[in-house]
Amino acid sequence: MLSLAVALGIMSTSAAIPVSEALRPQYHFTAPKGWLNDPNGLVYYRGEYHLFYQHNPFSTQWGNMTWGHAVSKDLVHWKNLPNALEPDATGTMYSGSAVVDWNNTSGFGAGKEPPMVMFYTAAGGKNDASKGVPFTQGLAYSTDGRTFKKFDQNPIVPFIEAENRDPKVIWHEPSKSWVMALYLDGDRYVIFRSPDLKKWTKASDLRMPGASECPDVFELKLDKKSYWIFWGANGRYRLGDFDGYKFYSITEPIESILGPNDYAAQTYSDEPRHRRIQISWMRDGHYPDMPFNQQMTIPREMTLTLTEGGPRLAFAPIAELANLRQKKAYDQAVTSSATIPTSTELLEIRAILKRDENAQIKIGEQTIAYDARTHTLSAMGRTAKVGYLKGDLDIVAYVDRTTLEVFADRGLIPIAGCFVPKEPARKVQVEGKVSRLQVWELKSALED
Repeated sequence: MLSLAVALGIMSTSAAIPVSEALRPQYHFTAPKGWLNDPNGLVYYRGEYHLFYQHNPFSTQWGNMTWGHAVSKDLVHWKNLPNALEPDATGTMYSGSAVVDWNNTSGFGAGKEPPMVMFYTAAGGKNDASKGVPFTQGLAYSTDGRTFKKFDQNPIVPFIEAENRDPKVIWHEPSKSWVMALYLDGDRYVIFRSPDLKKWTKASDLRMPGASECPDVFELKLDKKSYWIFWGANGRYRLGDFDGYKFYSITEPIESILGPNDYAAQTYSDEPRHRRIQISWMRDGHYPDMPFNQQMTIPREMTLTLTEGGPRLAFAPIAELANLRQKKAYDQAVTSSATIPTSTELLEIRAILKRDENAQIKIGEQTIAYDARTHTLSAMGRTAKVGYLKGDLDIVAYVDRTTLEVFADRGLIPIAGCFVPKEPARKVQVEGKVSRLQVWELKSALED
């Protein structure tokens, strides 16, 4: 079956998605059909946000890794396009990244149009056509964002060891060079450099205890001071300095992602407003009897916030999600309890709590609970300590048909989880004192 699937070539996934499917998320990205996992090649190019992703177009189970493809003008409403990269004799198409080569250092540009250049792992041995072939790193490019050509001199990085994979490429302006972070094995990563995206030279090694796979590396500022972040697939990260050759850590690995279904996140290259926007795979969700399997988180903006423990990553839903608001169902204080009926299970909830007051927000079968005695917040089976910051405790929650995403304590506590509802959640119940509670009903991003 797999060989037949590959022989059939790239299957288009550009068909419209039925809004009526009972477990289809309405504003979290899903493949029209088939399996989805890691986000890949997140890049802004020619006026569009591109979302490539690990995809099996022939089954709702993992396998036959292909790069699916969708584009958006606002990171909320997505247009599905034909798949971008399909398996070949070098292997199936594992995770990677993409950049805009503004100065055409690669020579792949056409006229004044800079190319989009994509980097992927050719997973040798994972399909019949690549038996006995090791994992290597490949390159593909495009000048229109719709058609993609693999480099005829692949691999650009030959086999190193073990699972070497998941290339993340960035432009490092201070050293005027392209840089690749690549996963090796265990908790080990490696840094490469290139002048032209085609020839790569090893620069240094890096370890991330407690993390593996899917690296990301990027810079953020806090009070005009720059910090570099090196990120692993499970959301552990190091803060430090990066000279384009070596990452100099100033912290041990820090845990940031607390949700049970949040993995293999990647941030956008060339974001036009210079925001650091991240999307993650919500792994291990369940969607019985649906034609698709798995979904992405909502896009979230990352910043640095100063805490008692030093600078830490904070996460916030992107501002564009406010365009989904269609009705404000509630906006006032809650003194002891409240029940807010809604006409939809698609909700945005914002709450301000006193840190010395217990409170509980229940949406259907899901509960967000704050315990003032232990200063902990619980949701989706996870519990996190709050209190790094003084003042009121803020909670932002986004509810989709099968998803709850919580951002608390000014974004220092992100919890993303999936669930299978027994029935649609059409009310919000609150117990305890809430200084201000806002509830918006949201419209589907699939309807526009």
